Amino acid sequence: MNNSELLMKNVPNQSSENLNENFVQLKKELFNLRFQKTLGELKNTSRFLLVRRAIARLKTEITKRKSGV
Repeated sequence: MNNSELLMKNVPNQSSENLNENFVQLKKELFNLRFQKTLGELKNTSRFLLVRRAIARLKTEITKRKSGV
């Protein structure tokens, strides 16, 4: 199980602060993946999809909590 799967395993049970920390961490990882792709060092291109989906899930949960649903 990779890092983003571990972060996403229990999203509804995480605190808002923890969600924001994970969001920032995943955004940094996405930036690093883009950088690696540009340099030609990226081997696992499917990681983009996993990280983008994890970011979307976190953003959805953060928005849900802000709206009070």
